Amino acid sequence: MPVELSTQAQFDVFTDAVARELGTHCRTAPGLDHMLSRVIIDDEGRALSLRQHDSDQPARLKVYAALPGDADLLTPSIGVTASSARHVAQQITRRLYPLHAEISQLAAELAAKKEAEARARRTVAETIAGALPGARVHEQYRRTDVHWQRAPHPQGQPGPVQIDRVDVVIGASGEGVNVEVSGHLQGIAAMLAAFAAVRQD
Repeated sequence: MPVELSTQAQFDVFTDAVARELGTHCRTAPGLDHMLSRVIIDDEGRALSLRQHDSDQPARLKVYAALPGDADLLTPSIGVTASSARHVAQQITRRLYPLHAEISQLAAELAAKKEAEARARRTVAETIAGALPGARVHEQYRRTDVHWQRAPHPQGQPGPVQIDRVDVVIGASGEGVNVEVSGHLQGIAAMLAAFAAVRQD
């Protein structure tokens, strides 16, 4: 017969019992504020979130496996009936932990790929900034922007105001670079020469 889970206190007691049944030195922590929920964290760093989504079916729980960092992956979950703490723990061990291990491995591979891409972009950005002293570098999501500009005439001197400007967008892997240059002819020629020297290096 399903366990009575109509209050947060009851849910906390039940989750503590599930944590004990998992037998991996688990501890529990508060969950979401807007529903009956609680988090279980084991000694291997795995975090699980037990949630009751429908108060009309209080014995129907969803168990989510939390992923590290900001992984852009679908969080694995299972549905389970709260017939007993042992039953829920068995379902977590049999059905959710394998999914958690698989998705965590994928998350680690994606994180390593993103870090390698970020290193490649930093290398390109540093090279470009070296050719354009005073350039500003901005990291975006899986891209890097480099901005540089100067006014050929110091403020207060006569002559039309003309800004030499370079905007560079470095793609995710650092291999694709888009460059926009604007300004007066001599300034543009000098900047293009600087980029040509960078390319040859």
